[in-house]
Amino acid sequence: MHTILITGYKSFELGIFQDKDKRIEIIKTAIRKDLQAYLEEGTEWFIFTGNLGFEFWALEVALELQKDYEFRIASVFLFQNQGENWNAANQEKLVKFKGADFLKYCYEQYQGPWQFRQYNQFLLDNSDGAYIFYDSEQKTNLHYLVEETQKRREYSVHFLTFDRLNELLED
Repeated sequence: MHTILITGYKSFELGIFQDKDKRIEIIKTAIRKDLQAYLEEGTEWFIFTGNLGFEFWALEVALELQKDYEFRIASVFLFQNQGENWNAANQEKLVKFKGADFLKYCYEQYQGPWQFRQYNQFLLDNSDGAYIFYDSEQKTNLHYLVEETQKRREYSVHFLTFDRLNELLED
């Protein structure tokens, strides 16, 4: 797969409110293994949507992996004003997303719920597969994107789940 969309739970949805939370390292270990596998298979692009939590941790891992692998990073934000109300620490994280090899804003600002559907379609139309930290038993708004991925026959989705994280913890 040439281009992989990376998305998943936001930090608050996981009950993680501190950057030094021990669970982040476990999640990053799983991310590292999975991104390396994608890169070994020839992935050339990772696409992020600029969300804090899983996506930011995956971005940090991806930036580390760029030292050893040839690939590019894209950030595709839903709105141009994304993150404008974030605190200073989160603004620094936003800067990392904006430092991607490719940066795009789909809309200037919110106009209606139809933008979310079109945004999801755009992301899926411009990627070959997705790497998603999501568990159907812990539903969030992410389920709309997950449902769209499942409608596409040729679209590959790899899920990071709580069960997989528990297995890593046991190893």
